[in-house]
Amino acid sequence: MKFLISLCLLVVSVYASEYYAKLEPYDTFIVKSAISGKVDYINTSVVGKVAKKETIIKIDAKLDEVELKYTQQKLTAMKDMLEIEQNNYNSIKNLTSKSNFEKDAQRAKVLNLETQVADLEIKVASLEDKIDNKILSVSNQYIHEIAIKVGEYVNPGTLLYTAMDFSKGKLEFFIPMSKANEYQNMTIYIDDVKTDFKLNKIYSVADNTHISSYKCEIIIPNPKSFSNIHKVEFK
Repeated sequence: MKFLISLCLLVVSVYASEYYAKLEPYDTFIVKSAISGKVDYINTSVVGKVAKKETIIKIDAKLDEVELKYTQQKLTAMKDMLEIEQNNYNSIKNLTSKSNFEKDAQRAKVLNLETQVADLEIKVASLEDKIDNKILSVSNQYIHEIAIKVGEYVNPGTLLYTAMDFSKGKLEFFIPMSKANEYQNMTIYIDDVKTDFKLNKIYSVADNTHISSYKCEIIIPNPKSFSNIHKVEFK
């Protein structure tokens, strides 16, 4: 029974230097929406596959694109107005025939327009970022699940999809604290095959469940498959 419980935890110690661990993808990405909007498109063909360089989800951005277009036009016009008023100020700021009141009034126009230009530039950048966030693409990731459907309305924080990095895997298991330094200099065998692998990481704080053990991991580059149980030995 104790053996079965440990196997469910993906860690089984049979002998002092022999362990079992499940090979998992090194990274799992849980992607949530950063914006609100209706889902326009989902690339369902990539679910269960490694997407090379593909768009996964599109969220409706028509109104944002229209707003961006007219905001950019307004920004252009405002910059032209700023240039005109700046030239007007430059032409009078050194004239003794103009009062300080007139000069200050013209300078105030320039400052007001500069503020409006800055606000519009921020709005353009914000809209561009919002539109970019409505097209979600991935490169070289395994698409495990898409959690939404076309036509659904999503809010910030809504789960969109989960993906995994299949370029490398990891074996995680627990070793006795007393063996941590020793194992770092030993040869690692995976399923009785000698390897050049080393312990990639040892968490130097005792685990809450395995109170006398450290969790450690071995990185496996380009694994052929995942979720299999592998025997790990130190010799």
